[in-house]
Amino acid sequence: MSASTVVDSILFRDAFGTAKMRALFSDTALIQRYIDAEVALAKAEARVGVIPADAAETIARESKLERIDLDHMRHETDIVGYPILPLVHQLVGMCGEAGRYVHWGATTQDIMDTAVALQVRDALDSIDGDIRELRAILAALALKHRDTPMAGRTHLQQALPVTFGYKVAIWLAMFDRHQQRLAELRPRVALVEFAGAAGTLASLGDKGLQVQAAMAEELGLGVPATTWHVARDGFAEAVNLLALVTGSLGKIALDIMIMASTEFAEVYEPFVKGRGASSTMPQKRNPISSELMLAASKAVRQHAGLMVDAMVQDFERATGPWHAEWIAIPESFVLTSGALHQAKFALGGLIVDEARMRHNLGISKGLIVAEAVMMAMAPYTGRQQAHDIVYDACRTVNEQGGTLAEALAALPAVTEHFDRAAIDRMTDPANYLGLSPQMVDVALQHSRDVR
Repeated sequence: MSASTVVDSILFRDAFGTAKMRALFSDTALIQRYIDAEVALAKAEARVGVIPADAAETIARESKLERIDLDHMRHETDIVGYPILPLVHQLVGMCGEAGRYVHWGATTQDIMDTAVALQVRDALDSIDGDIRELRAILAALALKHRDTPMAGRTHLQQALPVTFGYKVAIWLAMFDRHQQRLAELRPRVALVEFAGAAGTLASLGDKGLQVQAAMAEELGLGVPATTWHVARDGFAEAVNLLALVTGSLGKIALDIMIMASTEFAEVYEPFVKGRGASSTMPQKRNPISSELMLAASKAVRQHAGLMVDAMVQDFERATGPWHAEWIAIPESFVLTSGALHQAKFALGGLIVDEARMRHNLGISKGLIVAEAVMMAMAPYTGRQQAHDIVYDACRTVNEQGGTLAEALAALPAVTEHFDRAAIDRMTDPANYLGLSPQMVDVALQHSRDVR
């Protein structure tokens, strides 16, 4: 059977995702997590004395994924609307006399939520590793280009000189914060769900909370403060974190795509023969990884909104909002892992044309450092008069051509205080980088402190 979405497509799945993340959210992995939850429940109940120990042993031994009739389970799921009752039917059959104790005191959502919590826990570990690798790439890139001058741009216009390392340090700092956010999020989302039909654990009498804690221990999950059947902030937070991660990737992608345009020509994605080729224009070298990162950021952002919408749930067990999570969570994790994979490729081999950056820095003929000249003259003339002098010189460049240095050298109000060598120095954009290099140092030190 062929796929119909990019996350599973034969053509697109490795562009938009990774095999590792697809495996974590595959059907078989999900069903295995359902079984893990049912087995952990039986073991927990045996530990607390709710069901016989030998029954739990049988359930653990006999409940095997390879014994599940998936076609029959799918058929029953279509009828029931949920996959747990169809699964329980088959587990009961596998376990013989012990089958009577399968799913004891649980409700469908307990098993499904616990399974997804296990998936999300493992998926966050994978995202954590990807972010760490990306941060290492960005840190090395920022250090290498700490002092590489280039035009800083605001409103897509040249503003003041910066260094490329400064730009990359800003990218790095975003992912330092994402690393911290992920660590803070994990204990809020990796929680067991076992609470029964209306969330009160009524069917287990006074043993319910003990079973819940034992089940959490069996699975390596945390124990929630309250039932979270309709309190979906944990999963919503996880997907919104992915939206932040891919949003940052989208920002980097947009910068790279514009800087890789013919008119800028300052950076390029790594060269791989045929990658980014056009079917009609042989000269093209399109920034494919950046385009995929940007597309993923837009898709995950939509899923983040869907997850927030799905938080609005009715009473103690919800209707449709819960189902929306089944769409948003797997796709968001697969798309995020794919975007991070593309980012590691693009940034790990990014080609930086330092000469072109310096060339672009000079295309304004010195106007980009008009502020520097004004501030250098202000102690001699006063700030406002310095502003007016430099303004007149800038108008001369714009209207008559030449460079800012030449225009300044023609003004007695300037040459009274500065010789031509001084004028050349203060109109060289590379001499007006502000604290860009030092800011790179600060960012790198901060990043080293983030664990």
